[in-house]
Amino acid sequence: QEQLVESGGGLVQAGGSLKLSCVTSGRAFRTVGWFRQAPGKDREFVAALSVNEDYADSVKGRFLISRDNGKNTIYLQMNTLKPEDTAVYYCAADPQFRRATTYSHSYAYWGQGAQVTVTS
Repeated sequence: QEQLVESGGGLVQAGGSLKLSCVTSGRAFRTVGWFRQAPGKDREFVAALSVNEDYADSVKGRFLISRDNGKNTIYLQMNTLKPEDTAVYYCAADPQFRRATTYSHSYAYWGQGAQVTVTS
């Protein structure tokens, strides 16, 4: 059974850093990504690794997505965090390579979410 489990969320001051991890199991995933959802807002794309490496404009230069295939783990390194980065962060994965990685429908599997809170 496919499963994605996030960890590493928490509370941090503005300007600080956090690193989210997502351990996958059950099968290999060619496309992996991170999305986030702030209170009262729609879920939005953050970063993805597939055919290309993609980032939302709002996080470009501050966030870095990576993966360790030996550990079946996806990472999201978040630097220079801002209060507007506060959200529940979800990892997502799909067995196929995808070009439209900014769309949630490109991913078949999702984690349960990890809360990230950035205080000013």
